[in-house]
Amino acid sequence: MDLSVVIVSYNVSSFLDQALATLEDSAKGYECEVFVLDNASTDDSVEMVHRKHPRAKLIANTDNKGFAAANNQALALATGRYVLLLNPDTVLRRDTIPAMIGFLDSHPETGCAGCKVINPDGTLQLACRRGFPTPGVAFFKMAGLSDLFPKSKTFGAYNLTYLDPDEVTEVDAVSGSFMMLRKETLDRIGYLDETFFMYGEDLDLCYRIKQDGWKIHYVPLTEIIHFKGESTKTVPTVKSLRDFYTAMHIFVTKHHKGSFRLFPRQLLIAGIYIRMAVGYGFRAVGAMKRPLF
Repeated sequence: MDLSVVIVSYNVSSFLDQALATLEDSAKGYECEVFVLDNASTDDSVEMVHRKHPRAKLIANTDNKGFAAANNQALALATGRYVLLLNPDTVLRRDTIPAMIGFLDSHPETGCAGCKVINPDGTLQLACRRGFPTPGVAFFKMAGLSDLFPKSKTFGAYNLTYLDPDEVTEVDAVSGSFMMLRKETLDRIGYLDETFFMYGEDLDLCYRIKQDGWKIHYVPLTEIIHFKGESTKTVPTVKSLRDFYTAMHIFVTKHHKGSFRLFPRQLLIAGIYIRMAVGYGFRAVGAMKRPLF
């Protein structure tokens, strides 16, 4: 088996249909298995997969197990040389699968690779190549300095905005919306950490891949479109925001146990929750603008 594709889906039937169709077109010529993990969708996702994509191996959960846990259900069954974690709200190019498998075949030191990810308007989705959020990097990101000085290697270290978006580069992390991994790498380091319900599990996985000595590459030889956030549109905004900042807290607590000279871990954790409070405030003001007017 060349490739095992894992798609976790939640209430995005039309997007999932589109992703599966473009995946099938891109994977022609390869021995490929596709797992669809449905996290208790209330739309017609399950029926649609049965009807339009009968070759996909569908696992319909009766409750929302979260992104990490649902992925792990399929990873335990995957038999491909490579594993692709793919979001359901994506569109692949015809050359996406050949380009990424070709890159990994020719770079045996690479345990994980991600392609160029663009927004529907054609702009680069910054999360497709990242640096690890060390205390300093996280501070510059949360303080907004990375937005003010995107070409600075110091201030732009989280989203690597100083790099050429069309150049193959070794990076710390790639986006979980499209993450192709060696099965050998996953077997060595373990699967996704189910402590993360949603958000952060891809960053944590990349961190463990690097710790095990593998390289991670951003490979803009091909690209996908990612309609970011479609699965969370049916989730209350407050819960989605809380899940995001909780993931940041988990990552910092797990991987930054020591204190840094300028940024003690406790200060960084405090900053995460201050930023979350600010986020709540902005959303509350936005929701109240019209009633107050």
